[in-house]
Amino acid sequence: MGTQQRERRRRRRRHRHKVQARDESLTSTHKAKKCNPLRVKRSRHSGPNLPEDIWCHIHSLLSMRDSARIASVSHTFLRSWRHHPNLIFTKETLGLKRIACEEGDISRAFTSEVDQILKKHSGTGVKTLELDIFGCRYLNSYHLNAWLQIAVTPGIESLTLELPLKYEEGYSFPCSLLFGANGNSIQHLHLTHCAFRPTVGIGCLRSLTKLYLNKVHITGEELGYLLSNSLALEQFELSYCSEIICLEIPCLERLSCLTVSHTTRLQMIESKAPNLSAFVFDGDLLQLSLGQSSQVKNLNMDCTNESNFLCYAITNLPYIVPEVETMYLSSIGEMVNTPMAAAKFLHLKYLEVYLDADLSIGYDYLSLVSFLDASPVLETFLFGVDQSDMIFDSVFADASHMRQMPERKHDRLKNVTILGFFSAKSMIELTCHILENSTSLECITLDMVLDNDDKDHFGRCSVNPTLEIGQCPSLTDEMILEAHNALMAIEIYIMGKVPSAVKLDIRGLCCHCHKFHESLGFAA
Repeated sequence: MGTQQRERRRRRRRHRHKVQARDESLTSTHKAKKCNPLRVKRSRHSGPNLPEDIWCHIHSLLSMRDSARIASVSHTFLRSWRHHPNLIFTKETLGLKRIACEEGDISRAFTSEVDQILKKHSGTGVKTLELDIFGCRYLNSYHLNAWLQIAVTPGIESLTLELPLKYEEGYSFPCSLLFGANGNSIQHLHLTHCAFRPTVGIGCLRSLTKLYLNKVHITGEELGYLLSNSLALEQFELSYCSEIICLEIPCLERLSCLTVSHTTRLQMIESKAPNLSAFVFDGDLLQLSLGQSSQVKNLNMDCTNESNFLCYAITNLPYIVPEVETMYLSSIGEMVNTPMAAAKFLHLKYLEVYLDADLSIGYDYLSLVSFLDASPVLETFLFGVDQSDMIFDSVFADASHMRQMPERKHDRLKNVTILGFFSAKSMIELTCHILENSTSLECITLDMVLDNDDKDHFGRCSVNPTLEIGQCPSLTDEMILEAHNALMAIEIYIMGKVPSAVKLDIRGLCCHCHKFHESLGFAA
C-alpha cells in the first residue's frame, strides 16, 4: 500500500473520531437538558415565571399604548394585555397630536388605532374607558357603538365619552349598556355632546359616585329616572343641558357636591339631598331651594347675567344656606346699593365678592359694610372690582364729609383684600371703616389690579416666574393713570389710619411693565 493511501485512511479515521465525539457531546447535552427543569423553563419563556395576575398588574402600570405594543412580543404579554384595565383613547395617548394633516385623516387614524388595540383586548377586566374624540369630527357612529360594546362590560368603574359638537344632536348614548351588571359597577360617568335618554327601567346604578353631564340632551324627567337609581351619588355636575327646566334632586343621602352651570332654560332647582355641603351655580338667577335644614357649607354663585345680585344675596341667602361657612359671590353690576340684612350668616368665616364695574356707576362701595355686619364671625373678606371703563366720583373731586360708621364693629375680621382698588370716594370710605372698626385685623391688602387668572402672583411678571417680562395683563391708559391716583389716595387718606399692629400691603403696577409704560409717557 502506498504512502499516500495510508495517509488518506488516517485522515478519514481522525474525521470519524471527531464526528463521533461531537455526537456524543450533543447527546450528553440533550440528556442534561432533560434532567434540568430550570433550563427547560428558560428556553420556553423570555421573562421570569410570574403568576398571570402579577403580569396583569405590571401591564396596568404601563401606558396603554406601550402595553398594547408589547402584546405582540409573547403569549404571556398578550394574555396580560387582554385584561388591561385602563383604556384611554385620546389624540395624545394614540400619538396623533403632532400629525399635520386634515381632520378627516386624523379621524381615520384614530379609528384605525382604536380598532387595532381593541382587537387584541378581550373586553374583560376593563376598569376605565375614556374616549376623547373631541377633535375627530368625522368619526363614524358605527365604530363608536362597537367600541362601547367591547369595553363596557361587568366590572367597569369609570366611563368617559367626549364627542365633537356635531354629535350633540345626532348621537344617542346606548343606555342599554347600563343595564344589569355593567351599570352596577360604574362609579364615574362623564358624557359630553350626546343625547342621553334613560328610562324607568334603566336599572340601579348602585355604585355611581360621580356624574358629569356637559351639553347633553336630557329632560328633567329622564334625569330624574337616572338620579333616583343612583343612591351612592356623591358629586353631580350639570352644564349646558338646555332641555332641563326644573332640576329636582331626590333624597340622595351621600350627595355632597352639586354644580349647575349655563343651563339656559332652567327656572328652578330643588334639592332634597340632606347632606349637600357644596353648591356651585353659574347662570341666570332662579328659584332656589336647598332643603329646610340645608347643610351647605361652601357656596359659589356667579350670576353675571343678573344685575343687583348682591342685593338678592344678602336678602335671601341667609335663609337658603343658614350654615354656610365659605361664600363666593359674583355680580355683573349693582344698580342699587346693598341693603342692610334682615338675617345673619352666623357661621360665615370666608367671603369673596366680585363686581363688574361697568354697570355699577354710582354704586356706594361703603354699603358693602352690610355683609360685614351680617357676618359676626367673618375672618377673611376679599373684594374685587373690574376697573375697565369706570365712571365714579373720585375722592380728589370732593374729600369733604367723609362718612363714618363707628357703631359697627367687626371683632373677628383678620384679613382683608381689595383687588382693583381705585380712588372712588366710597372705596376710600369702605377701607377706612374697616381699619377703624376691625379690632382683630392683622393684614389689609390693597391691589391696583384685578386679575382673576392668577390671584397667587397677582398677574405680575416681576413676581411671577412663569411670566416673561412684558406679559402682564394689558391695561388701558386710563387704568394705568387711575392706578397712580389710587396710590396717591392711599398715601393721603389711608396710611395714617392703619393701626401699628396691622400690616398694610400695597400692590401697584408691575415694576417691569410700569417702566415700559413710563417710557411711552403714560405715568402720572
